[in-house]
Amino acid sequence: MATPATSPPSHTVSTISINPLLLNTVNVSPLPLLALLYSKPKNARVKRALDEREPKLVENEKTCIFVSGNKTSERIRDAMKDMNSMKRPYAINFSKKNDIHPFDDASSLEFFSGKNDASLFVTGLHSKKRPHDLVLTRMFDGRVLDQIELGIDSYRSMAEVDTPKASVGTRPLMVFHSDLFDTHPTFTHLKSYLLDFYNGHHETAIPLASVEHVISVTAGPVEGSLEEGAALPKVHVRVYTIKLLASGSKVPRVQLTEMGPSMDLTIRRVAEADSETMKAAMKRPRISQKDLDSGLGKKRKNIETDDMGDKVGRIHVGKQDLSKLQSRKMKSLKIGRKERKAAEADADADAAGNDSGMDED
Repeated sequence: MATPATSPPSHTVSTISINPLLLNTVNVSPLPLLALLYSKPKNARVKRALDEREPKLVENEKTCIFVSGNKTSERIRDAMKDMNSMKRPYAINFSKKNDIHPFDDASSLEFFSGKNDASLFVTGLHSKKRPHDLVLTRMFDGRVLDQIELGIDSYRSMAEVDTPKASVGTRPLMVFHSDLFDTHPTFTHLKSYLLDFYNGHHETAIPLASVEHVISVTAGPVEGSLEEGAALPKVHVRVYTIKLLASGSKVPRVQLTEMGPSMDLTIRRVAEADSETMKAAMKRPRISQKDLDSGLGKKRKNIETDDMGDKVGRIHVGKQDLSKLQSRKMKSLKIGRKERKAAEADADADAAGNDSGMDED
């Protein structure tokens, strides 16, 4: 299943009213005046930042923003902290509380999405009616695409599990245990969000050494028929670290150790996307064969971007002969005439000895 692409607007345009009579009087075309409304980049770094926000054939990694409501519980704060650590470096945490209710008014989320170029949101709330509430939101084109509300029934944080943790930025393996994740629309929606949240870009092959942890998502047993309005089974999320051991063959033996967090979730409310918006989000552009051959959509080897936004490349060269390296001419490093003549005499003597040895043979 294709994941929705994110295309937030690269800049904001303010609208003003222009009197056409005034334009005719001073004989000025409206195009230059309208062009002044668009913000121009001040330097190359700002231009690169604006270009990064424009729609692309292959979208960037999806950034998630963690937002806390006016009232949260300790369980919610621990859950958002652990989810943030597993999502880094593509995660932004808002430390201040916000008067926000995503299912009632999502204008704040849309504003945050445009300002931070983010397409995923995790909102933590807590109330008497909906305790330990976690709202997962996806954006498309700067607007809310769909939402799902989860209740955390039980939680065990990463700090409570004294075991090794996965490295920052590593992608986890994801396993879904139940046919409901492929048949039931609500569970399919949850599966799609979790894949968007953790997996990032699709990879055709990965080295075994880079696989450090796995996320297991299991739907509880189904009691009766899942008709409309019936209670849905709980969702159990567990995270384990992976250790590869020798097995006597090419395939290593895998040992799983609980890493945390572990949580039991209850699905409460779901706001699905309308068909037209979802169709636009699922649409994929056609990529020409020329672009595919040039490496579009693939990570270019030995090319990366530093913290300042500059592109840095690594070049591999062959072994160099440092004896022929032109260095600074200093008297202390200069070879004297006597030493040079002695070295030449030794070389001539060695050559003469080799010649005489060959004649005797």
